[in-house]
Amino acid sequence: MFEPAASPRLFALPPGADFPARLVEGLIARMADEPPEAMARVRLYLNTTRMRRRVRALFDDHGARILPRIGLVSDLGHAPGAGIPPASSALRRRLELAELVRGLVERLPDFAPGTPVFGLADSLADLLAEMEGEGVSPSVLENPALVENHAAHWERSLLFLRIIGRYFGTDPAGLSPSAEARQRRIIAASIRLWQGDPPDHPIIVAGSTGSRGATALFMAAVARLPQGAVVLPGFDFDMPAAAWASLDQGPAPAEDHPQYRFLKLARMLDLGPADIRPWADGAAPDPARNRVLSLALRPAPVTDQWMTEGHTLGDLVDATANLTLIAAPAPRAEALALAVRLREAVDQGIRAALITPDRTLARRVTAALDRWGILPDDSAGQPLNQTAPGRFLRQVAELAGQKPTAESRLSLLKHPLAATGGDLRGDHLRYVREFELKLRRHGPPFPQGGDILAWAEGHGDARRRAWAEWLAGILPGLEDAAPLPLTERVAAHAALTESLAAGPGGTAGASQLWRDEPGRAARRALDALQRDADAGGLYTPRQYADLLSGILSREVARKPDGTHPLVAIWGTLEARVQGADLVLLAGLNEGVWPDLPPPDPWLSRQMRQKAGLLLPERRIGLSAHDFQQAVAAPQVVLSRALRDDEAETIPSRWLARLTNLLAGLPENRGPEALAAMKARGSALLQLAGALETPDRGNAARRPAPRPPVEARPTELPVTAIRTLIRDPYAVYAQRVLRLRRLDPLRAEPDARRRGNVLHDIVHDFVRNRPEAEPAGAARARLLDTAATILAQEIPWPSARRLWLARLARIADRFVGAEQRRAGRGAPVVMETQHRLPIPELGFTLTAKPDRIDELEDGRVHIYDYKSGKPPSDRQQAAFDKQLLLEALMAERGAFPALGPREVEGVTYIHLGGDGADKPTAITPELLEETWDGLIKLIRAYRNRDKGYIARRAVFESRFEGDFDHLARYGEWEMGDPSVPEDVG
Repeated sequence: MFEPAASPRLFALPPGADFPARLVEGLIARMADEPPEAMARVRLYLNTTRMRRRVRALFDDHGARILPRIGLVSDLGHAPGAGIPPASSALRRRLELAELVRGLVERLPDFAPGTPVFGLADSLADLLAEMEGEGVSPSVLENPALVENHAAHWERSLLFLRIIGRYFGTDPAGLSPSAEARQRRIIAASIRLWQGDPPDHPIIVAGSTGSRGATALFMAAVARLPQGAVVLPGFDFDMPAAAWASLDQGPAPAEDHPQYRFLKLARMLDLGPADIRPWADGAAPDPARNRVLSLALRPAPVTDQWMTEGHTLGDLVDATANLTLIAAPAPRAEALALAVRLREAVDQGIRAALITPDRTLARRVTAALDRWGILPDDSAGQPLNQTAPGRFLRQVAELAGQKPTAESRLSLLKHPLAATGGDLRGDHLRYVREFELKLRRHGPPFPQGGDILAWAEGHGDARRRAWAEWLAGILPGLEDAAPLPLTERVAAHAALTESLAAGPGGTAGASQLWRDEPGRAARRALDALQRDADAGGLYTPRQYADLLSGILSREVARKPDGTHPLVAIWGTLEARVQGADLVLLAGLNEGVWPDLPPPDPWLSRQMRQKAGLLLPERRIGLSAHDFQQAVAAPQVVLSRALRDDEAETIPSRWLARLTNLLAGLPENRGPEALAAMKARGSALLQLAGALETPDRGNAARRPAPRPPVEARPTELPVTAIRTLIRDPYAVYAQRVLRLRRLDPLRAEPDARRRGNVLHDIVHDFVRNRPEAEPAGAARARLLDTAATILAQEIPWPSARRLWLARLARIADRFVGAEQRRAGRGAPVVMETQHRLPIPELGFTLTAKPDRIDELEDGRVHIYDYKSGKPPSDRQQAAFDKQLLLEALMAERGAFPALGPREVEGVTYIHLGGDGADKPTAITPELLEETWDGLIKLIRAYRNRDKGYIARRAVFESRFEGDFDHLARYGEWEMGDPSVPEDVG
């Protein structure tokens, strides 16, 4: 296949070339004069499974023929090798390291405080894999020259790093080698074999950049074979010799440059960049753009070449004619603009690919495409922890070891995989819904099995009881937080998960838990954990949940069939192995592309360089190469968001270089080219904005429903009068439509609950007050009463202590005020419902006063307890008329125990803050004004023409009503006029 040569063979394709297509074409062209069966002797090593699939498909497109033997470089680690045991699983290695790290952390608790054991173990496992792949011995870590000026920290880190020494050697303590170590050993064995007996058939390595030490070693060995060759992706044929030479000059190599890997490989083979030959001619889609990018990405020390070579680039408007630049104001706008361009590509019938390392952005674009029914082919698949089986496994694991809340129980029971193993799925959902309503309205906030059984018994339904018994039977013992061996923890977790998926009377095998690709992937992940669990130690439920979450986050479930054939989402790796007519490079901000190197808790950058390990700049260089390869596609969209969720963003260094180069070459029409790129991006943003702009013609208007008079409420409590004044629509929703606010599922010690329990405390204190009680005894009784009632009603210990402390702060003031009130009169009415009919209106006013005291002079005083701030005089005059209406009812004889009585005054008793009371004197004029206002208000709403306006007179715009969503507040503004409409 290849002519004899004295030097190794390095071939390459330029950036932007459809690498698999050009690779196949070049291989077929080189084998054109050979018999058909000669192709079967060709051994082709590729770098990814996706690329292998595409290469096979491209061979099929060239007609019937014998295919070469196609494998992956990573498959070498799985090949049989004499005397080399099979590789150990990465999970087992991490579990072993986690146990070793745990022991050291217990001895050195202040080492990396706040970092979980699994995080340290994972970083240590990554360092071990890197050392094995790069062929770095652990003895290097003992080199005194590596210590630098960090002796104290280094000595402590060395205790951890010595852990990995037991994994090195030809037979490291009887342990199986890792995949990286075995791969390097297989490659070394193959090289030794080839040195004595080189193969006579063609061997080609294609698509890899040689960034890993073991892979580079293999590529160099193949390039030296008599019939071996290496084909590099995205090689910059436009870089001059001086620019290449600058990459390895200076104190540190320019590893962050996209072409550095190729220079390093060439140096390994005693070659120069000029010795790397094109694999195929004319493969670059846009040579002019490649020259622009080559100059823009020159190493920083030689960017003065922009001025000397810029004039040779020609007309930059033509060179960038197929480049679009989107500078979106926010990530949401960026995603929608990208989705619009992908939708346009579908209409044009061209193949498009979104390339981004930002998975959140990729998910946003996928969600935006869903409005047109387009499901992209996502190469990254879906993280297993985000699939239905993955979420179910995590939820079950997180349920153990803690007090079960109503929220955690119900979210698990409502999962689409729960109770799918029998024929009771419909009943299951109904029972869960009804039990949820019970918990929302009546609690308890931490339901136990007995609560479920008691609820079911109250309905007298045999199927419901069977369901409750099933659920109550599998939940006991979940609160136990004692550590267990990992093998037992995994088995218990799997059994509980399958029981919940099976449902009452069902089986795990019949459930949906392990079905479809996500279910099968979840089953494989759990089986792998069970298989390697003996390498772990004791795990608490919390530690196990963290471990499981980390495992599931690393696994991927492939998307189901039905993806769109023209739209794909690729990671940055696919930029070098795929081909598309339109490529969208998204998330081009610093910290995203390139991403920030992860912190290394073990070695500094200088230590890594001295030890011969990979530098952080290597990751940046690989990202730079992915960018250079992708941005050279036939049509390209570059996008970034000017702000993220936190602050303004910084453009990616490569995007900044490109825009700066264009802006600095006016003689080549660079500024005009940059403006045209931005204009094309602005057009996409305008289209995206039009999609997000609501159609005001179809927007909801401020409602003011007018139901029939006979449907309107004929009875309201005094507390609802305030609502009728401020937000009449809420009265309509509650009293006419019979809707009620759903209580939150996550019960919390909120202001409403605090107010209720304080009322109970004060009422108990007042009812049981003995005569002539000393102030000290009264204070003690108040706090004892509070402690008892709080213990009965509030299941949150922290809230109990906090509220008791707040009450203790105002106890002296409250007790003193109560003694003064006791000297003036005694309570007669407390928390009982009373009515005042208004015959002329056909309406009844009701009230349930907190307390009405009969005074010595025969008059009464009305009190209301407030845990929050009492209303001001202006608020009482405008809408907060509760106590004034109760005073009206008292004077008109609405309270039988009192009969018609003159009201001396009303007082709000503040049970919080500084404990200050808010008294209001009652005068005939005030009562007459209140009565006239009430009659006018009720009479107005007894008229069919009067509508219940939404948010008529709220005290402040940030007021949140219970029925704002029903009124579609947000589609209309507070200043919009209402639209009365007859209903019913």
